[in-house]
Amino acid sequence: MVAVLAVGLVWAAGLVYLRKVWFYRDPPRTPDERSSSAVISPADGVVLYIKPVSGGKVVSEKLGQKIAISELAKAEDLPANGWLIGIYMSPFDVHFNYAPVSAKLSRMFRTQAKVNLPMVDMAEYVRLAILRRSVDLFGKRYHLVNERNTMILEPSGGPKIAMIQIADKFVNKITPFVAEGDELEAGQKVGFIERGSQVDLVIFADTVAPAVSVGQQVYGGKTVLAHLKRSK
Repeated sequence: MVAVLAVGLVWAAGLVYLRKVWFYRDPPRTPDERSSSAVISPADGVVLYIKPVSGGKVVSEKLGQKIAISELAKAEDLPANGWLIGIYMSPFDVHFNYAPVSAKLSRMFRTQAKVNLPMVDMAEYVRLAILRRSVDLFGKRYHLVNERNTMILEPSGGPKIAMIQIADKFVNKITPFVAEGDELEAGQKVGFIERGSQVDLVIFADTVAPAVSVGQQVYGGKTVLAHLKRSK
């Protein structure tokens, strides 16, 4: 009986630690590269997909159709071409989000949801969170309807970038630390999402060289996702 109680207390203590401490850990982060061409990962997690954006749309191979970037971002007046990189944040990842480049935060679009749908089923969760392997979640229903916060970043001499924070079913809230008009530094903490979630980054430039691959583990505020060509 004593042993059973002890095990129960250990499990309870572990759960409290995860909920109250582990989810909120804030390790120091320094970008692996500080250059005007480097795009830093906005989040910890596994790279889900790297897809071209053409004519304002992205092809979903699973659905066999094109999805408008404006539908994902819930934002207006977005450029037509670029690249989309998706990152899945499991409950085991750091949940702070970071500015991918030094830029002005020109607009922020907050979209609420009636109900946040689960991002993954159990098999997908095990693959992503435990095995740390990629699953192509692009175009799933949650991707279009869950709560999100989109930051439109405008670097000096560089292409516009949209950073889309997407909530999972059990996420309590998306908390931004910045406001429209703020000047951000690459690697700066800009927000927090509780528990599992996702961040999509849309780089509106044709000349983007991805520096990561699908299935790779990346670290927010540290890993270089891509390099871009800036205008002179």
